[in-house]
Amino acid sequence: MGTLRDLQFALQLKIEELRQRDTLIDELELELDTKDELIRRLQEELDRYRATAFVPGPSAVSAGSSAQGEDKQRTNRKTVVSEPFILDPVTLAMVSHRNCDKSHESQKLIQAAFMKNDLLKNLDEREIRGIVACMYPTTINQGCYVIQEGTKGAQAHVLEEGRLEVTKDGRKLSTVEPESVFGELALLYNCTHPYSVSAQMDSKLWVVDRKSYQTILTQSGLHRLSHLMELLSSVPFLQSLPQDVIMKMSDLMEETHYTDGDYIIRQGATGDTFYIISKGQVKVTEKKPGNEEQVVLSKLCERQWFGEKALWGEDLRNVNVIASGDVTCLVIDRETFKDVASGLAFDCCHEAQQSLESKIKLNKEPSLLSSSTLRDFHIISTLAVGEFGHIDLVQLKSNIKSLFAMRVLKKNLILSNGQQEHILREGRILMEAHCPFIVRLHKTFRDTECLYILTEACLGGDLCSLLRDKGYLDEGSTRFYTACVLEALTFLHSRDVIYRDVKPENVVLDEHGYAKLIGSRCLKRMEVGQKTWTFCGTLGYMAPEIILNKGHTISADFWSLGVFVFELLSGGLPFNSSDPIKTLTATIHGIDQIDFPKMISKSASSLIRKLCRSNPSERLGGRRNGAKDAQKHKWFEGFSWDGLCKRTLTPPVIPKVKYHLDSSSHVHYSEDSEELCTTWEDF
Repeated sequence: MGTLRDLQFALQLKIEELRQRDTLIDELELELDTKDELIRRLQEELDRYRATAFVPGPSAVSAGSSAQGEDKQRTNRKTVVSEPFILDPVTLAMVSHRNCDKSHESQKLIQAAFMKNDLLKNLDEREIRGIVACMYPTTINQGCYVIQEGTKGAQAHVLEEGRLEVTKDGRKLSTVEPESVFGELALLYNCTHPYSVSAQMDSKLWVVDRKSYQTILTQSGLHRLSHLMELLSSVPFLQSLPQDVIMKMSDLMEETHYTDGDYIIRQGATGDTFYIISKGQVKVTEKKPGNEEQVVLSKLCERQWFGEKALWGEDLRNVNVIASGDVTCLVIDRETFKDVASGLAFDCCHEAQQSLESKIKLNKEPSLLSSSTLRDFHIISTLAVGEFGHIDLVQLKSNIKSLFAMRVLKKNLILSNGQQEHILREGRILMEAHCPFIVRLHKTFRDTECLYILTEACLGGDLCSLLRDKGYLDEGSTRFYTACVLEALTFLHSRDVIYRDVKPENVVLDEHGYAKLIGSRCLKRMEVGQKTWTFCGTLGYMAPEIILNKGHTISADFWSLGVFVFELLSGGLPFNSSDPIKTLTATIHGIDQIDFPKMISKSASSLIRKLCRSNPSERLGGRRNGAKDAQKHKWFEGFSWDGLCKRTLTPPVIPKVKYHLDSSSHVHYSEDSEELCTTWEDF
C-alpha cells in the first residue's frame, strides 16, 4: 500500500494529464471551428457563383442519391399513374385460389429474398406471407430471356435455382444468384424495363404479377382498417361517434409493440394516452402505500382497453399495466382524440374554402365560349408535346386577343395505356374547379381521333423552367409560389379532391406572375374518411404510403409540398437517383436521413421536415386545421395571405410574354365528325 505522499503524487500526475487533454481538446475544437468557417465561406462563394452563373444547385445527399445529371433527370420526370385498380370479388377469388404448393425450403428462400430487397423488405409480415403464397413457379432455359430491355412488364421474379445475367445495350452489368428478387418496379406500375435478364443455365424462378401484388396489399390494408374500426366501435364511450369520425380515428391510431414485462403504464406517472389491446394480454397491478409487493387487480386481453381517463384530462396513472408476453396495442393521445371527436377535422377545409371564396373574385368564363366549336379557333403555335398528344396556343376567330391553350390528346394512346378513366376524372373535377390558383378548364370537344381540352393560357412558363434558368430560388420567391400552391390544395381538399402530383412542372405562371396548378391525371375525388390505393404521382415526390400501397389520403399532398419547397430552395430533390428503386427506397427511409444543404434556412428546414413526416397523421396539414397549420408555420411569418388572394402582392417574376397574333391565320382543327363533349361519359 502506497504512502499518502505517493497517492498525492499520483493524483497530481492524473490532474496534469487531464489538463493536457483539456488543452488538446481546446486546440482541436479551435481547429474544427476554423474548418467550419472555411467550409461556410466556400459554401457562400459557391452559392454566389451559382447565382451569377445560373448553374443548378446540388441535390441533397441521401442513400443511393446522386446529384449528377439533375437537369436531365428533371426533364425526364414523368407522372406515373398505374391502371385503375378495383378490389372486386373476381380478382379476390382468383388471387385467393392461386395458392401454389411450395416446399418449406422454397418459402424460406422467397421470404429471405424479400428481406434482402430494399423495397419489399418494408412490407409487413402478413403482406409478405400473402405474396409468397400466390407466387407461381416457372423455368427458363439456358440462353433465353426472362426480361428484355425496352419491353413493358407486370411481373417480379425470385430466382431459386440457376444463374442469370443482367445486360444493358449488350453490355454485362451483373449476375443474379439464387435468393434474389428482380423486376420489382413492375409491381408498382407499367414501367419499361431498362435492362435485359437472360439465363446462363437452366433456371427455376418464382413469379408474382402486379395485379396479385396490388390485390394482396389492398386487401391487407382494408382488413386492417376494418379490424381497427371494429375494435373502436366495440368501446362503449366511442359508439356514439359518427362512422366517418371512427374511420378517421382508426387511421390516426398508432400500433405499438411491447415484450414480456414491459411497463405500458406506470403507477404515479402522468399520461395522455388511451390504449386498445390488439394482440396479447396485460396484467393490471397496484402498489399499496407501505407495501413492497404489487397486487394484481385484473388481466386484460385482446379487444379490451385501458387509459381512457387520460382522454378527458385525468393524466395521473393510479395503476400499473404490464405486458404478459408479446403485446400489441393501438394508441391515441388526448390532443388527437379531441381533434377528431370534436368533428373539427372535417369542417376546417370547408371553412377555409368559404374564407377563400370571400377573399377572391373569380373570373367569369368568356361569353364567346358558350357556343363555340372547334372551327371557331385558329392555331397559333404548339406550346408543348406530351405523352398522349400536344398543347396548342389558340385564339378565337371572333376575338383574336382571346388566347387559350388547347390540349389535343390522341384517344388510341389514352386507351392503350389504360388511362381513359383518369383523363375523364380529371376533366370532371377541373370543370367545376373555379379557383384563381388552378388553371381553368373551359370546355371540351372530340372527333374520331382526338379529345380536345380548352383551358386558359398561362404563358409565363412553368417553375421547372425557372429552376433550370436560376439553379434554385431565394426564400421570398419560394414562399410566394408555395403559398399559391397551398391555396390551390386548400381549394381542392375542401371539395374532397386529392391532387397527388405537386411538382415544379405542374405549376405555371400567368401573365401577371401568379402561380397556378395545372390539371393532372392524378386528381381524384374521395369520400370523407376513405383512402385510395392507386400508385400515382412522380418518383421523388410520392409519399411513402403510396409507394408501399398502404392506402393514402390528402396527407400525401402535404408530403409532396415539402419536397416541392426543398427543390425550389436547393435546386435538387431530397430523394433522387438515376435508379428508380433507389429513389423509392430513399423516400421510404424518410426525410430524417437527409442532409439539408446550408442554403435552406432553419425555419424552411422545419417546415419541410414537418410536411414530410413518414406517418401521414403526423404531417403538417394532415391534422385538425388542415392547411391552416402550414400557413401558420414560422416560415410564413409576415406573409400576407389576404394580399395573395386579392392579388395585391407583387410576384417575384413578371413574365414578358409576346406572341404575334395574326387575324389572317387559317390554321385550324379538322371539322370531320366534330362533337361537343359535355358529359364525359365516353370517347
